[in-house]
Amino acid sequence: MRPLHRRLGSALLALGFSGSAAAACIATAPSGIHRQTDEGGDAGAGGDQAGFIDASGPPEAGLADVAPADPHAVIGAEPAHGPFNGGQRVLVRGKGFASKVRVWFGDKEADPASLVQIDTARVQVAAPPGKAGPVDLSAQDGDDESTRRTLVGGYAYDALYAAPNEGPVAGGTVIEIVGQGTAWGAATTAKVDQKPCTTLVVESKTLLSCTVPKGTPGSKSLSVKTGDDTIVVLDAYTYQDSQNGFKGGLSGPILAGKLRVLVYDNYSGDPIGGAYAVLGPSLAGGLVKQADASGVIQFDDPSLTSPKTVTVAATCHSPITFVAEPVDTVTAYLDPVMDPSCGQGGDPPPVGYKPSDQGMISGEITWGAGVEFNKAPWKNVPPPIGPNEKQTAYVFVAGEDATAAFQVPSPGAASAIHPETPGEKGYAFSTTAYAGNRSLYAVAGIQDDTQVPPTFTAYAFGVVRGLPVLPGGVVDLVYIPMTKTLDQALTWQVTSPPPGPKGPDRLRASVAIMLGNDGFALLPAGQQTPLLPVAPTLPFVGVPSLDGDLAGAQYISSARAVTGPAYQAPMSVVGRMLSNTTSQPVVVDGFVGIPTLGTPAQNAAWDGHHLATTYAKGAPVDLTVYDVTAANGLIHWTIAVPGGDNEVELPDLSGFDRAGLRPGPVLISVLGGRVAGFDYKQLRYRDMRQQGMTAFALDYFNAHL
Repeated sequence: MRPLHRRLGSALLALGFSGSAAAACIATAPSGIHRQTDEGGDAGAGGDQAGFIDASGPPEAGLADVAPADPHAVIGAEPAHGPFNGGQRVLVRGKGFASKVRVWFGDKEADPASLVQIDTARVQVAAPPGKAGPVDLSAQDGDDESTRRTLVGGYAYDALYAAPNEGPVAGGTVIEIVGQGTAWGAATTAKVDQKPCTTLVVESKTLLSCTVPKGTPGSKSLSVKTGDDTIVVLDAYTYQDSQNGFKGGLSGPILAGKLRVLVYDNYSGDPIGGAYAVLGPSLAGGLVKQADASGVIQFDDPSLTSPKTVTVAATCHSPITFVAEPVDTVTAYLDPVMDPSCGQGGDPPPVGYKPSDQGMISGEITWGAGVEFNKAPWKNVPPPIGPNEKQTAYVFVAGEDATAAFQVPSPGAASAIHPETPGEKGYAFSTTAYAGNRSLYAVAGIQDDTQVPPTFTAYAFGVVRGLPVLPGGVVDLVYIPMTKTLDQALTWQVTSPPPGPKGPDRLRASVAIMLGNDGFALLPAGQQTPLLPVAPTLPFVGVPSLDGDLAGAQYISSARAVTGPAYQAPMSVVGRMLSNTTSQPVVVDGFVGIPTLGTPAQNAAWDGHHLATTYAKGAPVDLTVYDVTAANGLIHWTIAVPGGDNEVELPDLSGFDRAGLRPGPVLISVLGGRVAGFDYKQLRYRDMRQQGMTAFALDYFNAHL
């Protein structure tokens, strides 16, 4: 993240405060600050980036403004700004830092547990939460106040941040813009990369809901304007080629004679001119219209006063249906069909990640300071006992799936770190990560590669958060303090789902660490697979305490009742059970009953228009999602239905050019689940996925069309 938080009001550049405050900050800024544009962008496109402390040169470069006789100084921070909720990794540069150095952001001291002293001129800390605007940056050696030095306005807290702060270049991501000390209202506007939000809802004076417009890869500005007051954070949102699901869906007031449908390509974000919208369960008696060149379909009809079935389809795209759609706006993102016949003379559209989306992170894992700032030994990892055991550590990027299994890299992997690994302060590592604000975590323990599979027993854990990764960029001088021991036990109290005739027959239980909006840290001891029914008490031994570097993090527990050793459907899953202490057990219950598809019958002919499902006894269902795939998975039809047991009628799409399913075998998945704070009127694509549900049941059924 490169720094600049600007507030433009009454012709003042004041970092959200008065012109005199900004002048004080600028006047005391070190000579290493300069402006730099966003990589791959230009100032005119909203890509210009503000200055940052130049990390090149020796550690004490840039001391020209510091009196040579003064043995202590604070020179600057990299990055020089960050979100007001804190947690960001900051590299503080100065002079005369001793082994017990302390750092303050204004009057708030950085958590000593997050501090890594690199040498006498550099220290890494996690910024504490603060008040929006510039604050003084101070450092002091222990309790010796005579060593305290302050850089006036050395760090600035941004007055807003986005959650989530990244999404696909196609746009459509629905983000929350969270402000501090703001007075947003009906006249407020918001822009991402100088482009207005597609939709903007003012939730409160400090909270906006923004649908992100289409963009280009990279870190972009986020600005909010109310009257003459504008807040700009230059790198608050990152576009990348990914699908996070916070997009599309239903919005607006209740139907009252008008309905607008917006249709976009799910991969490119381009509007789909000529797309069809069908209102009603069938074409007979329904309303049908085509989109204009901007992908907009507008219905004006007095009959639109009660929920309708809305189906959106387009040539060479997979359709989607919202049953009993109750509001006046539908935003549909349709997947293109990956078939050469749909390539219009060329290749099908590209999907997935691109190598250019990645950046590099390098640094060291550390165990504190050794003699004369040399590396310290692995003090919280026991020495090897047998000849085949070896002290080993790995560094990982926080992931998006809290239920994934912890994977030990293959024997001899280059990513393995050992006591003989070179480094100055600690033990060197490097890894790649996709663009955005990333968190890293490291685990260290004893590994035996002669076992099949290799065994890895973890003892130590470390984390660093808020690393700004740019496409093709490098974030270096990142230090992960291995301060945490994996010596806590988190206990579950389980109410098992009953085994069914087809399954499930076992529980795949997992515990991970949720690092705020930055993703999940997987734990080596975080997975178990007991057979059903499970004993009422299930302990997980080997989790870290949530203090120090992990303050504000949470344990996230997920229980997947699955079938067979491959953990397949039928399955019932309870996820996102959050806790912040090991002193109280986690209650694991609320499993959703397994769905049964009544129409069509298993392996029977399907008319393509009717579906019916019932659920076994279990927790109530907020949403049922059918996904019918045909043509060996090339095309699929998604149908969202509020509630559990249901009977659905679908329109005939065969008259539209390559817009519906193709004759032949079809696979019908039935997903029914609960969504936190569920409101069908505000349905998002993420709510229709397993990742967006707090609990769900899933099964698959075969038929032919």
